[in-house]
Amino acid sequence: MDLRIFTEPQQGATYDDLLRVARCAEECRYDAFFRSDHFLAMGDSTGLPGPTDAWITLGALARETSTIRLGTMMTSITFRLPGPLGVAVAQVDQMSGGRIELGLGTGWYEAEHHAYGIPFPTTGTRFDMLAEQLEVLTGAWNTPVGQGYTFHGEHYRFTESPGLPKPVQEPHPPIIVGGSGPRRTPALAARYADEVNVPFASVDQVAAQYARVREACAAIGRDPATLRYSTAQVLCVGGTEAEVARRAAAIGREPDELRAHGIAGTAEELTARLDEFAAVGVERVYLQVLDLSDLEHLRFVAGTCGL
Repeated sequence: MDLRIFTEPQQGATYDDLLRVARCAEECRYDAFFRSDHFLAMGDSTGLPGPTDAWITLGALARETSTIRLGTMMTSITFRLPGPLGVAVAQVDQMSGGRIELGLGTGWYEAEHHAYGIPFPTTGTRFDMLAEQLEVLTGAWNTPVGQGYTFHGEHYRFTESPGLPKPVQEPHPPIIVGGSGPRRTPALAARYADEVNVPFASVDQVAAQYARVREACAAIGRDPATLRYSTAQVLCVGGTEAEVARRAAAIGREPDELRAHGIAGTAEELTARLDEFAAVGVERVYLQVLDLSDLEHLRFVAGTCGL
């Protein structure tokens, strides 16, 4: 099973904080370092010193790491037009030597849109925009050099786009579609994604969503085995109960609540929980690390799991 580190820097992190975590994750042989794409802190956090832009951050990390894969979980389609987004992702893929992955979603946090002057359409409209962005990104990247890409949709219009620059990875960086929606999410994952992610859900909920994705694949004649299956779960583990309690307190949570809604507890509980997810088809877990100062947390998990 692949283990990936997933951070939430809108809660309060500088670029240097993220660089330390990414380098530690690389040293510990995690498969990837991912970050959220948000502009506003959630809950009681002040978010100080303020947000960092996801794709600027990944471009810098691409030059300061060498082996670990990098990506977003998830970039919101409301934040960037698909043409400039395609340019940014392809450029960062080049900067990283082909280590970039793109998680793309509808966006959900209305308050950050109001706080930063970003339009926030209805859920249905955002899903329509997501479908068009997935079509445009893959279509433009797949267009041969020297040919033009044209697309006239309800939300985006491209006329003879050169589809440049091209990413290093062919035909394009892996695309991740995620969520627990019962209809449109599975359909979009089946049609466009390289990976489907079910975040912050129970083992049974993850299994149910995977079943819907496989049904959506069958409906369009895609082999569901060509998709990767993943989940994202909050992480809070330690060598002793006291260590677990300390880490839970550091992120304002309770150990029992984290055990019920994430991956928490002792080393034995960590491996048992990962086995539960593996049993329903999870191939990759994004470990949401909320205390970015606690690098020993990453080292403990790496050692326990034999990375």
